[in-house]
Amino acid sequence: MDDITAVFCCLFISRGKVTTVTKKVQTITALTIQKRDSNRVSVFLDDAFAFGLPYSTAQALRKGQQLSPAEIERLKRENLKDRAKNNALHLISLRPHSIVEVERRLRQKKYDDESVAQVIAELKAVNLLDDNAFAQFWVEQRVTFKPRSRLALQHELRQKGVGRDVIESALAELDEDESAEIVARKKMRQLAHLPQDKFRLKIGRFLQQRGFHYGTIKPVIDELWDEIENKK
Repeated sequence: MDDITAVFCCLFISRGKVTTVTKKVQTITALTIQKRDSNRVSVFLDDAFAFGLPYSTAQALRKGQQLSPAEIERLKRENLKDRAKNNALHLISLRPHSIVEVERRLRQKKYDDESVAQVIAELKAVNLLDDNAFAQFWVEQRVTFKPRSRLALQHELRQKGVGRDVIESALAELDEDESAEIVARKKMRQLAHLPQDKFRLKIGRFLQQRGFHYGTIKPVIDELWDEIENKK
């Protein structure tokens, strides 16, 4: 057995017999930048495409370099992690996401637990994943564009895997009465022509569907109806 075709032997016991499985060292025969993504490099081993790598990782390789099975496996895992990270980065480029949201998406795409854990740790380290910032963002967006009750927002954030303490911190300054009034005023324009009983019923149901409780709903309806009456 010469150095060029050196083999690594693995022993397996099957029905009382020892079986030897040999794995050859493979040689890098080409390293080419990928056409679709200039940040990735295709690695060819023994004249056949083997796997892709991020450019930063491929810089350490050279044509003619020999790789052991263990080295090849390590590079393949690096490739898998890089793909998972790119998926995560694309996801959070669309809008901020919670840690659990990103984990769920990566697992849906069949990435293994080790790759997912590494990606999450790397993104947390550079503050691209931060549940406190995400929860604050979510509440601010809801208050501005689609107000909800405290209860409804708690439910939404729990569904996204955000912890209780983080949720309470994000909701600490929420003015639920103000949110209910904002929502009701938008609906008021469509219902101002109705008689009082139907107006109250429809506005009340509308606010209930958004999680607001009776103690918040009644004062808001009273105020809006008074405004309608004063304009007559």
